[in-house]
Amino acid sequence: MLHSAHRTALIACLLITTILLSACEPGGGYGNRPWNYPATPPQQQAEKPPSDISSLPRSEAPPTRLPQTTRDNATTAQDAVPDTPAVKVALLLPLSGKHRKLGESMLKAAQIALFDLGAQNFELLPLDTQGTAQGAQSAAQQAIQGNATLILGPLFANSVRAVKSATANTNINIVAFSTDWTLAGGNTFIMGFLPFDQVDRLTSYIASQNIQSVGLITPQSSYGSAVKTAFDRLAPQYGIQTTERLEFDPNTDNLAPQMRSFTRYDQRENNSAAADPYQAVLMPVGGNQATAISNLLSHYDLPPRTVKRLGTGLMDDLSLASETSLDGTWFAAPSPRLRKSFEEKFQTTYGYPAPRLSTLAYDATALAAILAQNAEKAGYQPRFSRSEITNPNGFFGIDGIFRFRPDGTAERGLAILEIDRGRFKVISTAPKTFEQRRY
Repeated sequence: MLHSAHRTALIACLLITTILLSACEPGGGYGNRPWNYPATPPQQQAEKPPSDISSLPRSEAPPTRLPQTTRDNATTAQDAVPDTPAVKVALLLPLSGKHRKLGESMLKAAQIALFDLGAQNFELLPLDTQGTAQGAQSAAQQAIQGNATLILGPLFANSVRAVKSATANTNINIVAFSTDWTLAGGNTFIMGFLPFDQVDRLTSYIASQNIQSVGLITPQSSYGSAVKTAFDRLAPQYGIQTTERLEFDPNTDNLAPQMRSFTRYDQRENNSAAADPYQAVLMPVGGNQATAISNLLSHYDLPPRTVKRLGTGLMDDLSLASETSLDGTWFAAPSPRLRKSFEEKFQTTYGYPAPRLSTLAYDATALAAILAQNAEKAGYQPRFSRSEITNPNGFFGIDGIFRFRPDGTAERGLAILEIDRGRFKVISTAPKTFEQRRY
């Protein structure tokens, strides 16, 4: 048990961190509809390794100068082949407004992809959504008028909804960067990092490490509901028991009383022989919420050395790696090793670190360029059809392997990462192919 002096100091810290819970919403942008585990789609078997869209650089050295692209000026990867019409792909991003810096960084990532792949007859048409639904609708109309055959983006759920509506009567498909899975389907494919595969990968891994009892603490949000539904479906298949549950209001300013009950603190305080209530806690939260909840676990005598912290991709945030109470946390996410070269190239070229979401723009642009190249080799004009986008063999990008399910959501091959004294360490590598795996 904690000594009284240590407990007093920790309580002071927790009064601050629990208040911060109201400022964070890890499920933001996921919509209001609860996620239901997808019905089994038609079975599709990968027959060969995924198409590599991550390692076709024209030069070993990073580019020192890339094409200057603005929302009014298309970028062509290379000079067009004579007498062959250029393939036009629109890239919808917030290039003005409060999210301008992120949008510009994602555009720069797309430029690097074009440099690496050296696609011929490929024009990227960057269009500004202004970070709003109205701006996204206007950008979509410009894409249609500009004869774009595919739309990459936009980023936010309300913008995706507007673009989906604007393109409803066209043959243009959308590969959006949103994490709102409720928008997938029809002509819309959602490329954002979704929790379903993360929960699947993590659950199978902890079972292999003989973790048989888990406490589940989830925010009252669509994201929290999705994680809870997926874990409840998978855990029994691996012989894992959920021994305690807590669903909390993300706007609460004091989670301590609920955590006291969740940790069975009073029962253990009154009975020194009482066992810990679980071997691990799954907490699908990020930012200040992750820190506050983990600190509360430690406050109620369940430190990381006693109870393993488990997370989703929301933990894929280097600012959390230095949090002592999160040391040893396991979570499923794309391997950081694969994107290291891209991050170094981005830093060298632009002078600042690449935002985490910039890899989505790189992989989406590379995907479009590869599909265009494949069509050119086969002797037909690229269509970016549903069958091409949902190729069951998938693609290998800088965030690892991915493919689109028939329902429009992305399936990813993920690694298991551990927070290890200020850094992320890969403790179980990501798969390199979808072969032998069905949807």
